[in-house]
Amino acid sequence: MVLRKRMWAMLMGIFAFSIIWAAASFAEEGGRQEELGLYSQSAVLMDGKSGRVLWEKNGDVIRPMASTTKIMTCILALESGLYQDKVMEVSPAAAAQPQVHLGMRVGQRFFTKDLLYSLMLESHNDSAVAIAEAAAGSVPEFARRMNEKARELGCEDTWFITPNGLDKNELDEQGKEHAHSTTARDLAKILSYCILDSPKSEEFLKITRTSDYRFQDADGKGDYQCRNHNALLTMMEGAVSGKTGFTGGAGYCYVGAVEDGDRVFVIALLGCGWPPHKTYKWSDAKALFRYGEENYQYRDIYRRAKLFPIGVFDGVAEDGWVSEQCQIGLFVPQEEFKVLLGEEDQVKIVKKLPKALKAPVEKNAKVGEVEYYLNGVKIGAYPILAKEGVKRFSFSWCVEKVEKAFFMQRAR
Repeated sequence: MVLRKRMWAMLMGIFAFSIIWAAASFAEEGGRQEELGLYSQSAVLMDGKSGRVLWEKNGDVIRPMASTTKIMTCILALESGLYQDKVMEVSPAAAAQPQVHLGMRVGQRFFTKDLLYSLMLESHNDSAVAIAEAAAGSVPEFARRMNEKARELGCEDTWFITPNGLDKNELDEQGKEHAHSTTARDLAKILSYCILDSPKSEEFLKITRTSDYRFQDADGKGDYQCRNHNALLTMMEGAVSGKTGFTGGAGYCYVGAVEDGDRVFVIALLGCGWPPHKTYKWSDAKALFRYGEENYQYRDIYRRAKLFPIGVFDGVAEDGWVSEQCQIGLFVPQEEFKVLLGEEDQVKIVKKLPKALKAPVEKNAKVGEVEYYLNGVKIGAYPILAKEGVKRFSFSWCVEKVEKAFFMQRAR
């Protein structure tokens, strides 16, 4: 009996230990968000067209982003004109970059256009530095431009130090330390700009959609071949662009976009596992995109506002009638407002108008607006315009009328 109790206690202890070990292992892998079961430490699903975040997990937590950095490197290079066949010479700094690299040598010459494919398809670190130097003269100047562009796009929690995304820290002018880092929200915002809003979005998409690319150096002495490592291009219908990344500090990262009809979904994943879990990012990416496709559709939330004539003080109606308060009609020129919505989203429409107007009022002048709120956040507003114009009853108006009547009388 005693032996049986001891054996039972031992089994219970082993069982408890296995649960604790499993929980610890689960935590080491970053855990999973209950709703979608994601591995990523940070993840965002964004409506690429509006920038609205549809789903997130630690979307504003600052983390290193590895080679997903190169989407900013690429778009800045394109906007600097490097898609043309410009020739650049490899510097010692570029040639010294660690793997993954093209293997360029000091003094070797390349066309910048070819290096953009090397940058985005194979994620070569030496190509990133060579591109930065060709575009801005030096890596520090290019990093300054990267940060300047990030601020323009509203990415306040992003700090670029390198054009290739290698882990690095630096002090700013105030002595504050920064890591090369971003947030999932900022990263998704940057890719949205690259594929939809940049004047060079067409070139960006052409590069990042290319499956294989071959080129030579500018002197025709070396042959190079690049293959696109964005597996989602062949794994998921509608995938249009994306970039992978990995460093020891960042873990596996991914930023990508899928187009489905008139919907554009953009995702960003940071800290999505460490070796040997290289495929976690693909399962997370597919889960996020499926969530967007299944739960969000464009709906027209436009509602015709009930507008009644509004009074205008000290005015003269179009028929010339003078009164203390005349009235004019109102209208809203907008007839459609489509928004990507989920079933739980709440839309509120608010009409803002003064109780009365004061002359003069120009025809088609804005006198108010209809505001649209989604889950309490303002997402748009359309003007309420005056159908008629109203002049101000004044001494000069009286003089004008008297003069007009006088000349009409004399003309008879």
